[in-house]
Amino acid sequence: MRSLNKHPDIRCQFHFSSGEDTLEALASHPAPNALLLDLDLPGMGGAKALPLLREKAPQTAIVVLTVFEDDEKIFNCICAGASGYLLKTAGSEGIADAVRSAACGGSPITPSVARRVLDLVSRTKSAPKDHNMAPREMEMLRALTKGLTLKEAASEMGISYHTADDYVRGIYRKLHVRNRSSAVAKAVQEGWVPPQ
Repeated sequence: MRSLNKHPDIRCQFHFSSGEDTLEALASHPAPNALLLDLDLPGMGGAKALPLLREKAPQTAIVVLTVFEDDEKIFNCICAGASGYLLKTAGSEGIADAVRSAACGGSPITPSVARRVLDLVSRTKSAPKDHNMAPREMEMLRALTKGLTLKEAASEMGISYHTADDYVRGIYRKLHVRNRSSAVAKAVQEGWVPPQ
């Protein structure tokens, strides 16, 4: 924080030691232009806090600042709405530049992470379009796109409500989505089912 405040064009007012503290502060203070988020926070941690912060402060550019460089964390943070992904090795000047860039609408990413993102996108393009979903999960997804309730879909498929719920949870996990509308949108977008 001190190193950021050395820059005349950056004013870092608050520093929080947990995701919970940050979320609480957003309830009583104006949202900042940019927010640096450490994934390794105590409590809920930065990765869990990220979508909640995005929800509370949709206009705030959230830049992940971390030591983690593994594909899953990068992918999950970007999907959760991170505006940038910076390694702590970037140094104070790199971090200041990233804050400026994010506040102006940019997406600052450490070069080595940018390479991994490109690789991830490339693998996703060439990966099987079904996300390794089982045939019954695909059947459930098609039922959901028709607008059936979970109970109706279970009845149509001849399975219990509990089994249907398990299929839906599997679908969400494999598609990296959190709700039915996102799953249906992805299924339509990728051409598995026709738009209704």
